[in-house]
Amino acid sequence: MFGFGKVTLNIQRAGAEEYRGMPAPFVILIDGQCSLCRREARFMQRLDAGRGRLDVVDIAAAGFRPETYGATMDALMGQIHGVTPDGRVMTGMAVFREAYGAVAQSGGVKARILSSLMGVTGWPLVRPVADVFYRWFARNRLSISAVAGRLLGDEPPACENGRCKVP
Repeated sequence: MFGFGKVTLNIQRAGAEEYRGMPAPFVILIDGQCSLCRREARFMQRLDAGRGRLDVVDIAAAGFRPETYGATMDALMGQIHGVTPDGRVMTGMAVFREAYGAVAQSGGVKARILSSLMGVTGWPLVRPVADVFYRWFARNRLSISAVAGRLLGDEPPACENGRCKVP
């Protein structure tokens, strides 16, 4: 449960901690069985350095319920989703811009530099290209991640029940 102001948003979290007295974090929903997704999430968490600006929820975890976020598993598998502290759901490159912006708020120089670089993907002439590239990546992320995972020594994803089929 996240509290912000007088509004409370109940969302399923990876842990049971509560954020009382702290600003609610930006939440990213990642496929924990995707090697690159896991690496990116861990990297962003390191940038956050325990400040509580970013929370990561693994959509591949046992007991995860996509309806908690008003989405289907197919939609969540199709592209990254994020939830703002006020409960808005966003998708695609906007999630990365928001996540890097969140960790930069009270983060170090590295977080601020990366946030600025990610911000470039929102510029009017760059945004359409970045969005097209991300949509291509999202459609192919499992095969890209499998190759990258083998190169990086990660475990391959479990692909039972059509899980590795991206909508």
